[in-house]
Amino acid sequence: MLPPRLEALRQQIRGYVREFCLEPFEVIFEILDYKQISAVAAYGGFPTRYPHWRFGMEFDRLDKGYTYGMQRIYEMVINNDPCYAYLLASNPDFDQKTVMAHVYAHSDFFKNNLWFAHTNRKMMDEIANHSSRIRSYIDRFGLDVVEEFADMALSLENLVDPHSPYIQRKAKPMTEEEKRQSREVPKMKAKKYMERYINPQEYVEEQRQKMKEEEERLERRFPPEPVRDVLQFLIEHAPLKDWQQDVLSIIREEAYYFAPQWMTKVMNEGWATYWHSKIMTERALLDSELVDYADHYAGVVAAGPGQFNPYKLGVELFRDVEDRWNKGKFGPEYVNCENMTAKAEWDMKLGLGKEKIFQVRRLYNDVTFIDEFLTPEFVVEQKLYTFGYNKQRERWEIFSRNFEKVKQQLLMSLTNAGSPFIYVIDANFDNRGELVLQHRHEGVDLKLDYAQHTLQNLQRIWTRPVGIITIFNEKIVLMRYDGREQSMQEISSEKPEEV
Repeated sequence: MLPPRLEALRQQIRGYVREFCLEPFEVIFEILDYKQISAVAAYGGFPTRYPHWRFGMEFDRLDKGYTYGMQRIYEMVINNDPCYAYLLASNPDFDQKTVMAHVYAHSDFFKNNLWFAHTNRKMMDEIANHSSRIRSYIDRFGLDVVEEFADMALSLENLVDPHSPYIQRKAKPMTEEEKRQSREVPKMKAKKYMERYINPQEYVEEQRQKMKEEEERLERRFPPEPVRDVLQFLIEHAPLKDWQQDVLSIIREEAYYFAPQWMTKVMNEGWATYWHSKIMTERALLDSELVDYADHYAGVVAAGPGQFNPYKLGVELFRDVEDRWNKGKFGPEYVNCENMTAKAEWDMKLGLGKEKIFQVRRLYNDVTFIDEFLTPEFVVEQKLYTFGYNKQRERWEIFSRNFEKVKQQLLMSLTNAGSPFIYVIDANFDNRGELVLQHRHEGVDLKLDYAQHTLQNLQRIWTRPVGIITIFNEKIVLMRYDGREQSMQEISSEKPEEV
């Protein structure tokens, strides 16, 4: 329950939210001091989680950051129905209004963006249930045993398939009639007297034999197709005890809950920043609060040299989309115009900007948002560039301001949250029960130390040797861990790009 002063501010902001046609879940605000809000933030925004050292480490980091003036948590909001949000007790009123407007916009995004459509809207209760289950295992088997297994499982939490809720990965089982038809050799249409010439019996038998061999090969292969959801594969096929399966399923479920948040970080923060800025500057801000608000807003969207700020990129790209659709700066006529002066002054007064950004909010994630709406003009205006470390000069420096390179770098850093694409391709390698994964190489080699530690944890769960096929130093290699030592061997003499 908010004190009367803050409740009045909440109702005021909620009225402005309705006025601007946002449609959030109902939001429950709670007031916390900084120790409390740091503890909740360490738990990922939830009031209770299962015991694990990483939560304590995160709390210590947040608490020290606040103590030494290096950081401050202004808001937290949970994707739930109703949403839960936390206000810092020491914030002045203009900060509380800003946070409330920001939170309501986040809630609108959670509710209406399609990438959140499959998330559990009662996750607050589910997280508490997860905590109870793991605590019961700790009581039965001991903290060290459960925490050691949780450490291994958490190191694999990004090995899920974030697109699986929206795509049917596994084909439906075929009926007997469909199986029969699939075994028939495709034939060219021919009149009866031409049949033996157009579809000779020798050719039909040869194709039937090939199809039979392929069917037998697929039956021997396990899994039949590459599997991206490595955690689910381990739950179903690794030799785990019941409690270990349950812990792994808990970590997998939470990974899928948080996946849309890292898939839409730029859009989500950009949308919330856009609306809290609009609500504050056009409705809620008092004259006496203007300077303090401007100072805090500048801090939110600040980005130093070489820094990536999702708030800044998101809000500026939403504003750019709104401006372009208001002025008609889209479509073949605008794109094909070669008169730069005419393009700069282009204004067809269409007024479609608001409608467009609401459509974008509903349909896109960060990768599709940037791929679709990032323009050369935007890159120039926002002074975007790629940078890296020059080994010869031993310093960091700007590499390129080229639009295509900037866009490619952004997309690479946001695709799969910058994590590698890993698939299970063989769970019985050489008929020895070994697990083999494959890395879909996207131009960046795996980090060797990360890969080695991940293989060690996978091996301890699988209990048999584990390997991964990847490209390392421009060679196709099999990295392997057998439970005792790491090894790496080249498995193809051909150039990677030819394979």
